[in-house]
Amino acid sequence: MSTDPLVIFTPSGKRGHFPVGTPILTAARQLGVDLDSVCGGRGICSKCQITPSYGEFPKHGVTVSDDALSEWNSVEDRYDHIRGLPKDRRLGCQATVQGDVVIDVPPESQVHRQVVRKAATARDIIMAPATHLYYVEVHEPDMHEPSGDFERLKDALREQWQIEGVCAPMNILHRLQKALRKGEWKITIALHKGHRDSEHRILDIFPGFYEGRIYGLAIDLGSTTIAAHLCDLRNGNVIASSGVMNPQIRFGEDLMSRVSYAMMNPGGDREMTSAVRTALNALAQSIAVEGQIDPTQIVETVFVCNPVMHHLLLGIDPVELGQAPFALATSESLSLAASELELTSINENARVFVLPCIAGHVGADAAAVALSEEPNKSEDLALIVDVGTNAEILLGNKTRVLACSSPTGPAFEGAQISSGQRAAPGAIERLEIDPATKEPRFKVIGSDLWSDDPAFVEATAATGITGICGSGIIEAVAEMRLAGLLDARGLIGSAEQTGTDRCLPEGRTHSYLIWDGTASGGPRITVTQGDIRAIQLAKSALYAGARLLMNEMGVDTVDRVVLAGAFGAHISPKHAMILGMIPDVPLDKVQSAGNAAGTGARIALCSIEARAQIEATVREITKVETAIEPRFQEHFVNANAIPHATDPFPNLNGIVALPQVNFNAKTDGDGGRRRRRG
Repeated sequence: MSTDPLVIFTPSGKRGHFPVGTPILTAARQLGVDLDSVCGGRGICSKCQITPSYGEFPKHGVTVSDDALSEWNSVEDRYDHIRGLPKDRRLGCQATVQGDVVIDVPPESQVHRQVVRKAATARDIIMAPATHLYYVEVHEPDMHEPSGDFERLKDALREQWQIEGVCAPMNILHRLQKALRKGEWKITIALHKGHRDSEHRILDIFPGFYEGRIYGLAIDLGSTTIAAHLCDLRNGNVIASSGVMNPQIRFGEDLMSRVSYAMMNPGGDREMTSAVRTALNALAQSIAVEGQIDPTQIVETVFVCNPVMHHLLLGIDPVELGQAPFALATSESLSLAASELELTSINENARVFVLPCIAGHVGADAAAVALSEEPNKSEDLALIVDVGTNAEILLGNKTRVLACSSPTGPAFEGAQISSGQRAAPGAIERLEIDPATKEPRFKVIGSDLWSDDPAFVEATAATGITGICGSGIIEAVAEMRLAGLLDARGLIGSAEQTGTDRCLPEGRTHSYLIWDGTASGGPRITVTQGDIRAIQLAKSALYAGARLLMNEMGVDTVDRVVLAGAFGAHISPKHAMILGMIPDVPLDKVQSAGNAAGTGARIALCSIEARAQIEATVREITKVETAIEPRFQEHFVNANAIPHATDPFPNLNGIVALPQVNFNAKTDGDGGRRRRRG
C-alpha cells in the first residue's frame, strides 16, 4: 500500500497517491482531472486556481491537516498583489502536496466547464472547443544548432504541451519573428484542431503571455432573419447576441422564390450569395462592437441553415433543390477557411464549421435542433417543431427519429401580414379579446403593461405601437376564434354578426380593429381576412407535415410537443392549439425550446465532440419528403379549419369552448349580404 499522500479532487471524485512535493496541477493532469492552464504551470495565467479543504472527511476516509499543502509562495503572492486571488484560493501549479488533501476545482478553473442551459432540456454543454490558447517558451536561435523560429516553436509545443503536427499559414510566418522577439521568446498562440483534422493550425499569435480571450460566432442563417451569438471559447458564455434581416428577402420571401430567381436570372445565385456574405460581415462587425471586442478575436464560426441557405452561403447554385429529387451538392458537414466564404471582418485565419444537412429540404438547421433537443434520446414520443419560414419538424424517441420540412412561409414571422413586423420594441406580442365585449387588450415588446393599464400610454411613449409580430398574430387569430369573431373556416364576421363595430367591412370581407393610432400619427392595426388566410396556409403546412410524420410512425397522438424557433419561447401553447398549429396534447406537455437551431450551433461551436455526435445522429434520422407524399395535400386541406376539420382535439375541448359560429355569406336579390346559418 502506497505511503505517499492521497490527493482527492472534487467534484470529479478522482483520487490518487502522489509523492510529497508534487504540484497539484501535475497530480490533476495525471488523474485526468479537468483543471485549466494556459501557461503550462509557470504561475502566469492563474487559470489553475483551486480551493483546498481541511479537517475531517469521513466520506473520503481522510483527515486533512493545515500543512497538507506547501506554504503560500512568492509567485502566488505576486499574482494576489497584482490581480487578487479569491479567499482560500491557491494556484494549482504552485501549491505542492505535503499530506493527504481534498482539492476542489471551481467551475471557472475547469477547461470543459459546464454551461447550464435554461431552455428545454437539463443537459449541459461540455466545453471542448476546437481552438485553444497556448502559452509557449521558445528556445532562442543558436549559431551551433541552426533551425528556424517556426521549427523551434513546434519543438516547444511538443515539449511543453505534447502537441505535434502543427502548420501555419503564410501570414502567421510573416509575423512570427517579430512576435517572438517582442515577447522575449515567449509567445501565446491560438491553435485550432477540428475533430477530423490531422494537423493543428495556428490561427493567431501574440507576443508574451496573452491575457485576452478568443471568441466564436454561432450563426443561425434563416430565410428571413440571421441570428448570431458571440461566444467566449474558454467558457461558452454568450457575450452578445444580435440579428439582422436576411437581405435575400428582396429576391423572394420564401425559399422556392429564391430558387426561381436563380433559375430565371443568370448569375442570380451569385447575387444572392454576395448579399448574404455582405450581411454576415456587417453582422460580425456590429456584434463585436456590442461585445466590446476586436473582430480579429473571432477565430471560429459555426453555421446552421436550411439547404437553400446552405448552398447560397457556400456559393453553390441551388437550382437542383427546386425540383425532385431535391439533390444537395453535399450533405456532409464542412470545415473550411472563413476566407473561402469571403468573411473578411473577422480574424483572417478564422475557421468555419457547417453542420451536416439531413437530406433534401431538411437541412443543417434541423440537424442543429436534433443536437440541441436530442429526440433520439427521448423516452417518450416527442414532436419538435422549429417554426420559421420553412418549418423543420422532428418526430421520434430513442428507437426512431423522423424528419421533414414544411413550407410555412414567412407569416409566422410577421411578413405577409397587413400590420405585421418583426419582433422589435413597439410590436404587439400578446393579445386577449374579451368574449363578452369583444374588446382587445395587448402588450407590446418593451413594456410589461397591458394596454388597459392607466400607465400604458406613458410606458410605451418611447416605442409607440408599431405593428404586430409573429407571436402577436398567432394570439390575435386564436383569440378571435375564441371570442366568436372568426368561424372554424377562418371567416371574419360582420359587425352585425359579431355584435362589435370593431369588425369593419373591407370590400367583400371584414377585418378586426385592434388599435387605431392615426389620431396621434401612429398606425391603424387590424387583422384582415388576408392575414387570416396567410396564417391558415402557414399553420396548415406545419400541421400537415407533423401529421405526415405521425402517419409514418403509425400513431395518431404524440406524448409531447416542443416549440422551437426564434419566437418559439413567445408562442402561447393554448393559442397555438386553438389555431391548430400543433396536434392535440395536454397543455403542460407543450414546451418551448427558444431558438433550438441557434442553441445547436452554439453547442457545436463549443464542442468538437458534439460535431462528431451530430454527424453520427443525422445518419440515423429518416427523412420524409412532403413534396411527393400524396397524403400531404389531404392533411393540408383538413388543417385549414381552425383548429381542424376532422381531427378531434379532446385536450383542447376540455379547456376551452369554441363558439359554433358560421359567417358564410351569400348575396341576396338586393345585392346585400345576409347571414346563412349552418
